[in-house]
Amino acid sequence: MLLFDTADAFERFAEKAWLDHRSRSLGLFINGKFVLPADRQSCSLTDSSGSVICSTVCAEDEDISQCASSAAEGYQVWSDLTCRQRANVLLRLVSVIGQHGQCFSELCGLCGVSGSPSTVVRMLQYYSSWAQLRDTLISSWNPLGVVVVVVSDDCAFNSLLLKVIPALAMGSDSSLVAKLTQSSSISYVTYGGNKQDGAMLCEATAGMGVPLSVSICARSSCAFIIFDTADIDSAVDGVIEAAFGTKTNVHWVLCVQERVEESVVARLRLRMAGLKCITLSSDDRLLVDAAVQEAQHQGAMLVQSCTPPSSGAQYPPTVLCKSAPSSPFVVNPPPGPLLPLLTFRSSKEAVTLGNHTPHGQAASIWTEDLTLALETAKSLSVGAVWVNSYSVFDPCLPISGHKDSGTCTDGGQEGLYQFLRAPSFSSNHPRSPTTIDYSKFGSSGASAVVIPDDLGASVPKHYLQFVGGKTCKSVSGGCVAIQSPGGRGVLGYCPDGGRKDVRNAVEAASKVQPGWMKKSPSARAQSLNSLAKGLEAKRRDVATSISTQTGVSMDEAEKEVELSIIRLSDWAAYCDKIKGGSLPMPQSGFAFSVPEAVGVMGVLLPDSNPLYSLVTLLGAAVATGNAVIIVPSQKYPLPGLTFIQVLQACDLPAGLVSILTGSRDQLTAALANHSVIKAIWYWGSAEGCQYLQHTCTNPLKTLRLFSQENKEEADWTHPSILEEMWRNTVEWKSIWIPTA
Repeated sequence: MLLFDTADAFERFAEKAWLDHRSRSLGLFINGKFVLPADRQSCSLTDSSGSVICSTVCAEDEDISQCASSAAEGYQVWSDLTCRQRANVLLRLVSVIGQHGQCFSELCGLCGVSGSPSTVVRMLQYYSSWAQLRDTLISSWNPLGVVVVVVSDDCAFNSLLLKVIPALAMGSDSSLVAKLTQSSSISYVTYGGNKQDGAMLCEATAGMGVPLSVSICARSSCAFIIFDTADIDSAVDGVIEAAFGTKTNVHWVLCVQERVEESVVARLRLRMAGLKCITLSSDDRLLVDAAVQEAQHQGAMLVQSCTPPSSGAQYPPTVLCKSAPSSPFVVNPPPGPLLPLLTFRSSKEAVTLGNHTPHGQAASIWTEDLTLALETAKSLSVGAVWVNSYSVFDPCLPISGHKDSGTCTDGGQEGLYQFLRAPSFSSNHPRSPTTIDYSKFGSSGASAVVIPDDLGASVPKHYLQFVGGKTCKSVSGGCVAIQSPGGRGVLGYCPDGGRKDVRNAVEAASKVQPGWMKKSPSARAQSLNSLAKGLEAKRRDVATSISTQTGVSMDEAEKEVELSIIRLSDWAAYCDKIKGGSLPMPQSGFAFSVPEAVGVMGVLLPDSNPLYSLVTLLGAAVATGNAVIIVPSQKYPLPGLTFIQVLQACDLPAGLVSILTGSRDQLTAALANHSVIKAIWYWGSAEGCQYLQHTCTNPLKTLRLFSQENKEEADWTHPSILEEMWRNTVEWKSIWIPTA
């Protein structure tokens, strides 16, 4: 793999003999030049026919460290440039691509990569304008620093550039590497490619103290939905081109309404006649043969362009009719020209089939009924929906990884924020991973005791946690002591929550969250205002709990309560201000972006500002349509427990907010291992951060990790924290509708 540490790599494209000029042996691109380190392994790059195009050097830790060091030096220069100067550099690359467009296209063709000069030019032009406007429109946010871009071998070239170019536009320095090593100069790591390599990267970087985002843009299954109101001829042409005619990093699953199934299959037979066999590797041919045999065993009917050769790497385009939705070749199709065909009766069934796959990258809808198209697009849990079209790409379209398709947003203005840091939070502190037995993390729990119900006033107060709209003990019945400031005494006991308590809280949240997400912004605002009024009514009790627990004066405690009331009112006002909008697509059509709730979130609160942090994070999640399970500070749980009285008096739906107490590690492990939890915000130990990044890979969870060992607290009063929070509680969906 090549290593890139500046955008100057694009200027290295020469004429048609570019590879021959370098003897078809490529080194590493570091510090603005190619280098060929001695004693390095090499690998061969082949084209689709198996012919060797060139050889590349395999980087080692020493090379990656050198790349990171030169990138850190380059960042100092790049970040000192004005916005106009950075925009001019990106625009200069446009002319370079124009001069060497033919060479660029030939290199992409040789490598079998889907890429075109016009697409790269469009990206450079789009992000050069954002580079120009960064200080005008996003002035309160700062560039991250050195950003490492890691890609798998099957990552699309456009997906790679969609991370490199916006990082440069925002003032960060971008380095592309094949693997990652620890470096104190690295501020952020972002990955694009297949799920397996992404999970391996998450585990390998766990404990380094550097945030990581993942975009699963390869080997995903995407639904191609044809309704009976579609132009069948156009739809069949589209699915044949999408599944068999273009090189793509996704696998399509054809979903056809039963009333037009026969018509669609007949047209597929007609259009597929004469299609050539597609070349596969020997391993892929074995996988395809096994999938076809399994489909036939399950009763599937084959539609093929020709009879498959008995051996060899060739295989014809094949439609697997009457496939079962749960079949492995439908959920995770093998690489090759296979197109499973499923049928549905109603639009509701179509959405169910479209959401059946664990991936959530994109979907294509074919219908002449615009209302049906928009309703279906809204219900599909994917990052992009194309109506009467497929695989429409433009850098202005934001795409979030829904479900198991990633943890960040690429493209559009929304995709820029992953390369920026809000001033309300401190920078990251790279560190060395520690040795952790991940299988035993959180298993010890806290020092729990069981308090009998009949002791009356002989012991300090026994508090209850809040699950499903009701107060309750922990399932285990155990309790942990709430210590007074300095550990001089016991203020009371709180439940020692565990895995079963998390299970009950998630079950309650899952029932209520879909309905809450569909409520109007004004209805959500009304509920948050009622929460603020409830806190106002209990301000004295809550302030007393803060003062008693943390040892601050009553004046300071009352000030925190007042700020918390204002913050809840702020979130109520924000409810109808969080919105997407139309997008400036160069093609003829209509495109718009929509923010959607993540789902069920887990939040483990910091020790600082125990009430103010609680309402800030709770408000962010609830205002955008999420349900949230909150774990108060293990050191200062009393303000969170007292806040339960406020939750009981407000009109938030039962189960939307749960508060669990007990061992932080034990609850962290329970949240990390629950498949329904979509995102976790964590303040705690460095070991807890490492555990979450290593564990939350199947399914992927969006993580916001803060080690309290750094002793740098968030500025909860900073104005930018509202935007920082709500942007991390939504997933973006882009919808494209072509016009004549």
